[in-house]
Amino acid sequence: MTESFFSMFTPKEIAHISATGTRVHLPEGWSPIWEDTPPDKAYIILDGTVSVRRDKEEIAQCGPGDIIGEAAILRGSLRTASIVALTPLDLIHLSADMLQQLSVEMPTFAKALEKVAQDRFGS
Repeated sequence: MTESFFSMFTPKEIAHISATGTRVHLPEGWSPIWEDTPPDKAYIILDGTVSVRRDKEEIAQCGPGDIIGEAAILRGSLRTASIVALTPLDLIHLSADMLQQLSVEMPTFAKALEKVAQDRFGS
């Protein structure tokens, strides 16, 4: 994906998304999302880099402005990858309910989630 998730929003929309979620800090090496687990949360990366791993093999890296963990929520399926912090992370934590709330309140949010899914998975 060439543009970050956050680049699809105005500053006012970013402020609303940020206010809806919870800001969290995770240390390097931490894994906030695990492959084959239920989809209960997503994160937007504010600072830092993560490794996206399937079967312990890196398939991608994500950084500031990217969203992670949303695909399984959108698909209603188990996680298809694990996320490992390559650096300390500053994140916005969004529960599945918060993602749904933002999608209803902000049609641009729902559209951006669909674009991320299409860019990543071609679906």
